[in-house]
Amino acid sequence: MAARYDYLEVATSDGIATVTVNRPDKLNALNAATIAELGDAFRALADDVTVGGVILTGSGAKAFVAGADIAELARMGPLPGVHVSRAGQEVFRFIERMSKPVLAAVNGFALGGGLELALACHLRIAAANARFGLPEVKLGIIPGYGGTVRLPRIVGRGRALELILTGDMIDAAEAHRIGLVNRVVESDALGAAARDVMARIVANGPIALALALESVLHGEATSMEDGLLLESNLFGLLASTEDMREGMSAFIEKRPAKFAGR
Repeated sequence: MAARYDYLEVATSDGIATVTVNRPDKLNALNAATIAELGDAFRALADDVTVGGVILTGSGAKAFVAGADIAELARMGPLPGVHVSRAGQEVFRFIERMSKPVLAAVNGFALGGGLELALACHLRIAAANARFGLPEVKLGIIPGYGGTVRLPRIVGRGRALELILTGDMIDAAEAHRIGLVNRVVESDALGAAARDVMARIVANGPIALALALESVLHGEATSMEDGLLLESNLFGLLASTEDMREGMSAFIEKRPAKFAGR
């Protein structure tokens, strides 16, 4: 029986799961309960052998996730603040370390914790009306769900610091220009574009996808030598799989590969 969530909707079709943050009256803001449900949902999807990839989006036309729940944050003290930050970091890190590709379909405002959630995904596609920003300094705080760590790695230190220190928003075109998002599409085409990209991804070997994600994630956090060593070991490991033999046979025989994940 599928799990029921108060603040999420989860649907699966053709090996692709779509997770929708569903608090439209709050512009899908992340309260503690929503973050906990995201953790539960992604852990379940990680274990679901019928799911090859995940699309993450927000409900409604205005927001992907407009930030954290400010009313909830306003009540926190120092130690609870640390716990709030670490709880979000743990969930977002799990998403980032998924062995299945996760794509954020950003359908509107992605601010504060919403941008941090999108940054934890492997790929990002934005609707033309999307807006991005880390406005935490305007509230007297800093990003707490990984924004100060992930944003510089994706767009570079200078651009990241400008966004973090000004708290300004940028539009989808600027987000694409600086490499924050992979592509921008018209709002009414976002869902189809996200599914098209994910369908092309999940058509590939699932073990190869998982190890490619592992190689990139660990490679960027280590030295060039250690990253290359890991890559060669994973490359060799794939030579032991049925999927490698199937993929190469299919190429030679000029037919679509039928990967089994073995």
